[in-house]
Amino acid sequence: MGLNTTIKSVDKLDDRTVRFNLNNVDASFVQNLAMSFASVQSAEYAAQLLKQGKAEDINQKPVGTGPFVFKRYQKDSQIRYVANKQYWKPEDVKLDNLVFAITPDAASRLQKLKAGECQVSGYPRPADIEVMKQDPNLRVLQQAGFNLGFLAYNVTHPPLDQLKVRQALDMAIDKPAIIKAVYQGAGQLAQNALPPAQWSYDPNIKDAPHDPTKARALLKEAGVAPGTTINLWAMTVQRASNPNARMSAQMIQQDWEKVGIKANIVSYEWGEYIKRAKNGEHDAMIYGWTGDNGDPDNWLGVLYSCAAVKGSNYAKWCNPAYDKLVLDAKVSNDREQRIKWYQQAQKILKEQVPITPIANSTVFQPLRKEVKDFKISPFGLTPFYGVSLDK
Repeated sequence: MGLNTTIKSVDKLDDRTVRFNLNNVDASFVQNLAMSFASVQSAEYAAQLLKQGKAEDINQKPVGTGPFVFKRYQKDSQIRYVANKQYWKPEDVKLDNLVFAITPDAASRLQKLKAGECQVSGYPRPADIEVMKQDPNLRVLQQAGFNLGFLAYNVTHPPLDQLKVRQALDMAIDKPAIIKAVYQGAGQLAQNALPPAQWSYDPNIKDAPHDPTKARALLKEAGVAPGTTINLWAMTVQRASNPNARMSAQMIQQDWEKVGIKANIVSYEWGEYIKRAKNGEHDAMIYGWTGDNGDPDNWLGVLYSCAAVKGSNYAKWCNPAYDKLVLDAKVSNDREQRIKWYQQAQKILKEQVPITPIANSTVFQPLRKEVKDFKISPFGLTPFYGVSLDK
């Protein structure tokens, strides 16, 4: 996000007010500060950890200012919180204990929810939605997701460095078939790198037609021999943007086989997947994104800019014309001008095919009937502000 170069200094004006002085205009600055990572934390504790050489404990053993007090984290098992009785907004703290039971298996999560072992569950399988809706003890909230499931092509790896190859692989994928099989009615065809709910989204961006014959011709023109192998990475975790990345990969594998490309499906544990992808070890990878703050830069800058090549830009794509538009838009306070620049950037992104957008999925939130005032976060969070239980 460039905050390290954007922020010049921070002044204390009084006990409850600070002023940020910036080196340059940053239209996304306020939205970025509203994200979870920018939460107020204890400076005294941070200084103590730095002195002890244990800076990483600020993540593992945090001291913050939220509505719940962190008590314990057991890796791959649970996270425990208790109510923060000193929270500045007491009406947001209606639960005495909050426990996140880490349960990777979707079937186990469903059984726990039905048995009353938990009151709120994440990431339901599309096939389970109807079962949940028919259970008189459960409710299923839903809303259009602020997300995108997509395939990123590592443009630093031959033959993916050739535009014709990326175009061929893109048009070989039968996206409606993936949406039907993987999302099962809970996904909408994505043609753009932004979700439709994001302001500056250009509805005129359209996919190239699904055309295996033309894809084969493009691969031949690019000098790619039939039987060429591409490593296709698939996530092992469920995400709002893709409920089953493995199945998506298998369907893409079949589509590419029809045009002479052999896809070798590769998977790693989630942390390892991200670490290796940031190092650029993949050829193509299935990934997804849920917007963090509502600003277009959180998509077009964070995912595809030159500055993000070592971060979340898993296509490793750096286009100077695109980058100038996105950077100019970020340092402008003129919203209409920002929209024009972002829409021009979307056109370049579509033409250069660093990614294949696949779907914008609907977000479902199953919970038990006794849960009151739970709201789905558009940013993929699971918030318990103001949430209570009927006794």
